[in-house]
Amino acid sequence: MAGYFDLTTDEAQVVRRDMTVALKKFGITIEALHHEVSEGQHEIDLHYDNALKTADNGMTLRFVVKAVAQQHALHATFMPKPITGIDGSGMHVHQSLFDKRNDKNVFFDETGKYQLSDLALQFIAGQLHHVRALSAILSPTVNSYKRLVPGFEAPVYLSWARINRSALIRVPQYSKGQTQAARCELRCPDPTANLYLAFAVMLKAGLDGIKNKLTPPKPVEEDLYDFSELMLRELEIETLPATLGEALELMQTDPLIKETLGSHTYEKYLEAKHIEWDAFRLYVSPWELEQYLEIYLVSYKK
Repeated sequence: MAGYFDLTTDEAQVVRRDMTVALKKFGITIEALHHEVSEGQHEIDLHYDNALKTADNGMTLRFVVKAVAQQHALHATFMPKPITGIDGSGMHVHQSLFDKRNDKNVFFDETGKYQLSDLALQFIAGQLHHVRALSAILSPTVNSYKRLVPGFEAPVYLSWARINRSALIRVPQYSKGQTQAARCELRCPDPTANLYLAFAVMLKAGLDGIKNKLTPPKPVEEDLYDFSELMLRELEIETLPATLGEALELMQTDPLIKETLGSHTYEKYLEAKHIEWDAFRLYVSPWELEQYLEIYLVSYKK
Protein backbone atom coordinates (compact mmCIF):
# COMPACT_ATOMS: atom_id res chain seq x y z
CA MET A 1 0.00 0.00 0.00
CA ALA A 2 1.41 3.37 -1.03
CA GLY A 3 0.28 6.65 -2.49
CA TYR A 4 0.49 7.70 -6.11
CA PHE A 5 4.18 8.18 -6.98
CA ASP A 6 5.04 7.46 -3.32
CA LEU A 7 8.39 5.77 -2.65
CA THR A 8 8.59 6.25 1.12
CA THR A 9 6.07 3.53 2.03
CA ASP A 10 6.16 1.50 -1.17
CA GLU A 11 7.87 -1.83 -0.60
CA ALA A 12 7.18 -2.82 -4.20
CA GLN A 13 9.70 -0.32 -5.57
CA VAL A 14 12.37 -3.03 -5.40
CA VAL A 15 10.19 -5.32 -7.51
CA ARG A 16 9.53 -2.58 -10.05
CA ARG A 17 13.24 -1.81 -10.25
CA ASP A 18 13.96 -5.44 -11.15
CA MET A 19 11.22 -5.28 -13.78
CA THR A 20 12.78 -2.18 -15.30
CA VAL A 21 16.21 -3.82 -15.49
CA ALA A 22 14.77 -6.97 -17.09
CA LEU A 23 12.72 -5.00 -19.63
CA LYS A 24 15.76 -2.92 -20.58
CA LYS A 25 17.59 -6.14 -21.47
CA PHE A 26 14.80 -6.81 -23.96
CA GLY A 27 15.40 -3.40 -25.51
CA ILE A 28 12.26 -1.90 -23.99
CA THR A 29 12.55 1.66 -22.68
CA ILE A 30 10.45 2.47 -19.62
CA GLU A 31 9.59 6.15 -19.17
CA ALA A 32 7.83 5.76 -15.81
CA LEU A 33 7.12 2.97 -13.35
CA HIS A 34 5.30 3.85 -10.14
CA HIS A 35 2.64 2.94 -7.61
CA GLU A 36 -0.91 3.76 -8.69
CA VAL A 37 -4.00 4.80 -6.72
CA SER A 38 -5.17 1.44 -5.37
CA GLU A 39 -3.46 -1.13 -3.18
CA GLY A 40 -1.05 -3.33 -5.08
CA GLN A 41 -1.69 -1.38 -8.29
CA HIS A 42 1.20 -0.18 -10.42
CA GLU A 43 1.64 1.70 -13.68
CA ILE A 44 4.22 1.11 -16.40
CA ASP A 45 4.69 3.67 -19.17
CA LEU A 46 6.45 2.51 -22.32
CA HIS A 47 8.43 4.87 -24.54
CA TYR A 48 6.50 5.46 -27.75
CA ASP A 49 7.33 3.67 -31.01
CA ASN A 50 5.47 2.65 -34.15
CA ALA A 51 2.31 0.63 -33.57
CA LEU A 52 3.71 -2.80 -34.46
CA LYS A 53 6.85 -2.39 -32.35
CA THR A 54 4.77 -1.10 -29.44
CA ALA A 55 2.49 -4.14 -29.67
CA ASP A 56 5.56 -6.41 -29.62
CA ASN A 57 6.90 -4.56 -26.58
CA GLY A 58 3.56 -4.79 -24.81
CA MET A 59 3.35 -8.54 -25.29
CA THR A 60 6.92 -8.99 -24.07
CA LEU A 61 6.22 -6.79 -21.07
CA ARG A 62 3.39 -9.03 -19.90
CA PHE A 63 5.64 -12.07 -19.72
CA VAL A 64 8.56 -10.19 -18.13
CA VAL A 65 6.43 -8.56 -15.44
CA LYS A 66 4.82 -11.87 -14.49
CA ALA A 67 8.18 -13.65 -14.39
CA VAL A 68 9.86 -11.02 -12.21
CA ALA A 69 6.87 -10.90 -9.85
CA GLN A 70 7.06 -14.68 -9.49
CA GLN A 71 10.73 -14.38 -8.51
CA HIS A 72 9.57 -12.22 -5.60
CA ALA A 73 6.86 -14.72 -4.61
CA LEU A 74 4.19 -12.38 -6.00
CA HIS A 75 1.57 -12.70 -8.71
CA ALA A 76 1.18 -9.98 -11.32
CA THR A 77 -2.18 -9.82 -13.03
CA PHE A 78 -3.34 -7.73 -15.98
CA MET A 79 -6.97 -8.46 -15.16
CA PRO A 80 -8.98 -5.23 -15.60
CA LYS A 81 -10.96 -5.54 -12.35
CA PRO A 82 -9.40 -8.14 -10.04
CA ILE A 83 -10.82 -6.72 -6.79
CA THR A 84 -14.32 -5.46 -6.06
CA GLY A 85 -14.62 -1.85 -4.95
CA ILE A 86 -11.25 -0.47 -6.04
CA ASP A 87 -10.02 1.08 -9.27
CA GLY A 88 -9.47 -1.27 -12.18
CA SER A 89 -6.44 -1.37 -14.47
CA GLY A 90 -6.56 0.11 -17.94
CA MET A 91 -4.21 0.30 -20.90
CA HIS A 92 -4.20 3.95 -21.96
CA VAL A 93 -2.89 4.27 -25.50
CA HIS A 94 -1.26 7.51 -26.68
CA GLN A 95 -1.50 8.02 -30.44
CA SER A 96 -0.11 10.37 -33.05
CA LEU A 97 0.55 10.25 -36.79
CA PHE A 98 3.87 11.12 -38.40
CA ASP A 99 4.66 12.07 -41.98
CA LYS A 100 7.25 9.50 -43.09
CA ARG A 101 8.76 11.95 -45.59
CA ASN A 102 9.96 14.42 -42.96
CA ASP A 103 9.22 12.70 -39.61
CA LYS A 104 6.83 15.52 -38.74
CA ASN A 105 3.98 15.00 -36.29
CA VAL A 106 0.90 15.86 -38.35
CA PHE A 107 -1.27 16.06 -35.22
CA PHE A 108 0.36 19.36 -34.20
CA ASP A 109 -0.94 22.81 -35.08
CA GLU A 110 0.18 25.82 -33.01
CA THR A 111 -3.08 27.66 -33.71
CA GLY A 112 -5.46 24.72 -33.35
CA LYS A 113 -7.72 23.76 -30.45
CA TYR A 114 -5.40 22.27 -27.81
CA GLN A 115 -2.62 22.73 -30.42
CA LEU A 116 -4.17 19.95 -32.51
CA SER A 117 -4.45 20.01 -36.30
CA ASP A 118 -7.71 19.51 -38.19
CA LEU A 119 -6.40 16.08 -39.11
CA ALA A 120 -5.97 15.20 -35.42
CA LEU A 121 -9.51 16.33 -34.65
CA GLN A 122 -10.82 14.20 -37.50
CA PHE A 123 -8.86 11.24 -36.12
CA ILE A 124 -10.46 11.76 -32.69
CA ALA A 125 -13.89 12.05 -34.32
CA GLY A 126 -13.37 8.75 -36.14
CA GLN A 127 -12.49 6.93 -32.95
CA LEU A 128 -15.46 8.38 -31.08
CA HIS A 129 -17.72 7.39 -33.97
CA HIS A 130 -16.60 3.75 -33.99
CA VAL A 131 -15.51 3.14 -30.39
CA ARG A 132 -18.70 1.46 -29.14
CA ALA A 133 -18.31 -1.17 -31.86
CA LEU A 134 -14.58 -1.45 -31.13
CA SER A 135 -15.23 -2.26 -27.46
CA ALA A 136 -15.31 -6.02 -28.01
CA ILE A 137 -11.70 -5.74 -29.25
CA LEU A 138 -10.43 -3.06 -26.85
CA SER A 139 -12.19 -4.48 -23.76
CA PRO A 140 -12.47 -8.14 -24.70
CA THR A 141 -13.41 -10.00 -21.51
CA VAL A 142 -16.43 -10.32 -19.25
CA ASN A 143 -14.35 -8.76 -16.49
CA SER A 144 -13.49 -5.75 -18.67
CA TYR A 145 -16.96 -4.31 -18.17
CA LYS A 146 -16.70 -4.44 -14.39
CA ARG A 147 -13.95 -1.83 -14.78
CA LEU A 148 -15.94 0.35 -17.17
CA VAL A 149 -18.37 1.80 -14.64
CA PRO A 150 -18.68 5.38 -13.34
CA GLY A 151 -16.85 6.35 -10.17
CA PHE A 152 -13.62 4.36 -10.47
CA GLU A 153 -11.63 6.63 -12.82
CA ALA A 154 -12.47 4.46 -15.82
CA PRO A 155 -13.83 6.27 -18.91
CA VAL A 156 -17.41 5.37 -19.74
CA TYR A 157 -18.79 8.38 -21.59
CA LEU A 158 -18.05 9.08 -25.25
CA SER A 159 -16.34 12.45 -24.96
CA TRP A 160 -12.98 14.13 -25.33
CA ALA A 161 -11.17 16.85 -23.42
CA ARG A 162 -7.79 17.97 -22.07
CA ILE A 163 -7.88 18.10 -18.28
CA ASN A 164 -10.59 15.55 -17.59
CA ARG A 165 -9.97 12.04 -16.29
CA SER A 166 -13.57 11.06 -17.05
CA ALA A 167 -13.15 11.70 -20.80
CA LEU A 168 -12.80 8.74 -23.14
CA ILE A 169 -10.17 10.54 -25.21
CA ARG A 170 -7.82 12.94 -23.45
CA VAL A 171 -5.39 15.39 -25.05
CA PRO A 172 -2.23 15.65 -22.92
CA GLN A 173 -1.06 19.15 -22.03
CA TYR A 174 1.16 20.76 -24.68
CA SER A 175 4.60 21.97 -23.58
CA LYS A 176 6.10 24.83 -25.59
CA GLY A 177 8.40 23.51 -28.29
CA GLN A 178 7.38 19.85 -27.85
CA THR A 179 5.65 19.63 -31.22
CA GLN A 180 6.50 15.96 -31.69
CA ALA A 181 4.60 15.11 -28.51
CA ALA A 182 1.19 16.30 -29.76
CA ARG A 183 -1.12 13.32 -29.32
CA CYS A 184 -4.44 11.96 -28.11
CA GLU A 185 -4.92 9.29 -25.46
CA LEU A 186 -7.62 6.63 -25.74
CA ARG A 187 -8.40 5.51 -22.20
CA CYS A 188 -10.91 2.66 -22.56
CA PRO A 189 -8.69 -0.28 -23.68
CA ASP A 190 -7.50 -2.68 -21.00
CA PRO A 191 -4.48 -5.00 -20.74
CA THR A 192 -6.40 -8.15 -21.71
CA ALA A 193 -6.76 -6.87 -25.27
CA ASN A 194 -4.87 -8.46 -28.14
CA LEU A 195 -2.56 -5.52 -28.82
CA TYR A 196 -2.22 -6.23 -32.54
CA LEU A 197 -5.97 -6.36 -33.12
CA ALA A 198 -6.61 -3.40 -30.82
CA PHE A 199 -4.07 -1.10 -32.46
CA ALA A 200 -5.28 -2.12 -35.93
CA VAL A 201 -8.94 -1.22 -35.31
CA MET A 202 -8.03 1.95 -33.42
CA LEU A 203 -5.88 3.15 -36.31
CA LYS A 204 -8.51 2.23 -38.88
CA ALA A 205 -11.22 4.09 -36.96
CA GLY A 206 -9.07 7.21 -36.73
CA LEU A 207 -8.14 7.08 -40.40
CA ASP A 208 -11.82 6.66 -41.27
CA GLY A 209 -12.46 9.93 -39.47
CA ILE A 210 -9.77 11.60 -41.58
CA LYS A 211 -11.04 10.04 -44.80
CA ASN A 212 -14.58 11.26 -44.19
CA LYS A 213 -13.52 14.57 -42.57
CA LEU A 214 -15.57 13.90 -39.45
CA THR A 215 -15.93 16.60 -36.81
CA PRO A 216 -15.74 15.67 -33.12
CA PRO A 217 -18.32 17.00 -30.67
CA LYS A 218 -17.38 19.92 -28.44
CA PRO A 219 -14.89 18.91 -25.72
CA VAL A 220 -16.33 18.53 -22.22
CA GLU A 221 -13.92 19.53 -19.45
CA GLU A 222 -16.36 19.05 -16.57
CA ASP A 223 -16.35 15.81 -14.59
CA LEU A 224 -18.91 13.69 -16.41
CA TYR A 225 -19.43 11.48 -13.38
CA ASP A 226 -21.22 14.45 -11.77
CA PHE A 227 -23.63 14.84 -14.70
CA SER A 228 -27.22 13.69 -14.36
CA GLU A 229 -28.81 11.41 -16.93
CA LEU A 230 -30.75 14.40 -18.21
CA MET A 231 -27.58 16.45 -18.72
CA LEU A 232 -25.93 13.59 -20.56
CA ARG A 233 -28.95 13.23 -22.86
CA GLU A 234 -29.05 16.97 -23.54
CA LEU A 235 -25.38 16.90 -24.54
CA GLU A 236 -26.00 13.69 -26.56
CA ILE A 237 -23.20 11.90 -24.73
CA GLU A 238 -23.43 8.14 -25.21
CA THR A 239 -21.82 5.47 -23.08
CA LEU A 240 -19.70 2.44 -23.82
CA PRO A 241 -21.48 -0.94 -23.83
CA ALA A 242 -22.15 -2.30 -20.35
CA THR A 243 -21.39 -5.97 -21.05
CA LEU A 244 -19.34 -8.13 -23.37
CA GLY A 245 -22.59 -9.39 -24.88
CA GLU A 246 -23.68 -5.88 -25.80
CA ALA A 247 -20.21 -5.13 -27.17
CA LEU A 248 -20.32 -8.19 -29.44
CA GLU A 249 -23.70 -7.10 -30.82
CA LEU A 250 -22.30 -3.64 -31.60
CA MET A 251 -19.19 -5.12 -33.18
CA GLN A 252 -21.35 -6.90 -35.75
CA THR A 253 -23.02 -3.65 -36.79
CA ASP A 254 -19.83 -1.91 -37.92
CA PRO A 255 -18.33 -3.14 -41.23
CA LEU A 256 -15.09 -1.29 -40.52
CA ILE A 257 -14.03 -3.98 -38.04
CA LYS A 258 -14.47 -6.88 -40.45
CA GLU A 259 -12.69 -4.89 -43.14
CA THR A 260 -9.77 -4.28 -40.78
CA LEU A 261 -9.40 -7.78 -39.34
CA GLY A 262 -10.27 -9.77 -42.44
CA SER A 263 -13.11 -12.28 -42.66
CA HIS A 264 -11.27 -15.23 -41.10
CA THR A 265 -9.97 -13.41 -38.00
CA TYR A 266 -13.25 -11.54 -37.62
CA GLU A 267 -15.42 -14.68 -37.66
CA LYS A 268 -13.10 -16.69 -35.39
CA TYR A 269 -12.87 -13.84 -32.90
CA LEU A 270 -16.64 -13.50 -32.70
CA GLU A 271 -17.02 -17.25 -32.34
CA ALA A 272 -14.54 -17.43 -29.44
CA LYS A 273 -16.03 -14.44 -27.65
CA HIS A 274 -19.60 -15.68 -27.99
CA ILE A 275 -18.52 -18.95 -26.38
CA GLU A 276 -16.95 -16.96 -23.53
CA TRP A 277 -20.05 -14.79 -23.08
CA ASP A 278 -22.39 -17.79 -23.12
CA ALA A 279 -20.25 -19.60 -20.52
CA PHE A 280 -20.48 -16.56 -18.25
CA ARG A 281 -24.24 -16.19 -18.72
CA LEU A 282 -24.81 -19.82 -17.80
CA TYR A 283 -22.53 -19.83 -14.76
CA VAL A 284 -24.20 -19.53 -11.35
CA SER A 285 -21.80 -17.44 -9.26
CA PRO A 286 -21.21 -17.54 -5.48
CA TRP A 287 -22.71 -14.01 -5.33
CA GLU A 288 -26.02 -15.30 -6.70
CA LEU A 289 -26.09 -18.15 -4.19
CA GLU A 290 -25.39 -15.75 -1.32
CA GLN A 291 -28.08 -13.34 -2.50
CA TYR A 292 -30.87 -15.69 -3.51
CA LEU A 293 -30.45 -19.28 -2.32
CA GLU A 294 -32.03 -18.95 1.11
CA ILE A 295 -34.22 -15.88 0.50
CA TYR A 296 -36.79 -16.95 -2.04
CA LEU A 297 -39.22 -19.58 -0.77
CA VAL A 298 -41.88 -21.43 -2.69
CA SER A 299 -45.35 -21.22 -1.22
CA TYR A 300 -48.11 -23.55 -2.28
CA LYS A 301 -51.58 -24.69 -1.27
CA LYS A 302 -52.69 -28.23 -0.74
